[in-house]
Amino acid sequence: MPYQRAAPSFEGFHPASEKASAAARGASKKANTRCELMLRRELWRRGLRYRLHDPRLPGRPDIVFRKQRVVIFCDGDFWHGRDLSSRLAKLAGGHNAEYWLAKVQKNVERDRLQTGALQSTGWMVLRFWETDVLRRVSHVADQIFAVVGHRNVARHLTPASSSPSASGAAGI
Repeated sequence: MPYQRAAPSFEGFHPASEKASAAARGASKKANTRCELMLRRELWRRGLRYRLHDPRLPGRPDIVFRKQRVVIFCDGDFWHGRDLSSRLAKLAGGHNAEYWLAKVQKNVERDRLQTGALQSTGWMVLRFWETDVLRRVSHVADQIFAVVGHRNVARHLTPASSSPSASGAAGI
């Protein structure tokens, strides 16, 4: 059964102005961000092949290794709540604090739920912060390469109980 995305609701919350709201939405890319492009370029250079933004998966992961059942998210530090407690403290003292606190907390909760939904169906979820990718793309790619390689090997291994000699089917 395909995952149904719930539309985010901020009923009762109001942006500073319509113009500010439109500017914020326009400036916030959902896909093909700089960190995502850097990471994809590095993974491709290493010979890894992947799919992008699969709408059938919860959260539309940025990078998908379907056969290995590994998904990658490049999470923006602000929108996804890096250093959440200090982020919330800064937002609480700013303009339209109620709106921004709810927005970031809802994003963090949605990330948690989407990660759980993917893991419960056998996906390995890797989340990387935007600044970590930008600062150390090679290190992040090393981690992904190791996981994808491990899952690729594990995918080809068969459990002992299913081998012909273990099930008593040898010689038939």
